[in-house]
Amino acid sequence: MRTFLAAATGLPTILLTTALVVVVCFWLLAAVGVARVDSFDTDVDLRAWRMGGVPVTVALSLLTVLAWPLSTGGAVLVAVFVPPGPVAGTLRLGASVGALFVAWAATRTIVRPLHRLFPDEPGPSVPSEARTGDAATLPHARGRHPHGGVPRDAALPPRDRAA
Repeated sequence: MRTFLAAATGLPTILLTTALVVVVCFWLLAAVGVARVDSFDTDVDLRAWRMGGVPVTVALSLLTVLAWPLSTGGAVLVAVFVPPGPVAGTLRLGASVGALFVAWAATRTIVRPLHRLFPDEPGPSVPSEARTGDAATLPHARGRHPHGGVPRDAALPPRDRAA
């Protein structure tokens, strides 16, 4: 237990421990009705980080909740298997950075299906193929509508279709 507490309150994991405490306090305030889930949506746009489609509080809370145990677990493993010294400190930092990247990838994956629960949020970022307009990768180019079915003007005679 002492090793776990030392890992959770030691550098650099203490940063994620603090963030976890803030997340827990925020969600307690939201449960009581003092704070709203979309309180910070006007401040931050997470589409650039590919976590759009849900409120910022949901995405960052999920990121924190996933990163903290990974970072703490990595710090515990380093404390148990590596003797104290500069190598152990470097490995703890590497474990925390790696935990953030793994948590970010997991959060991106989890946030996508959650978008349906928050219809007022701007959608997830557009895939790079759609931004470049590569005709082979766009759903319209293959004759399908991206949300299923056929494009709206496909049922019209050719002379009435939009150009």
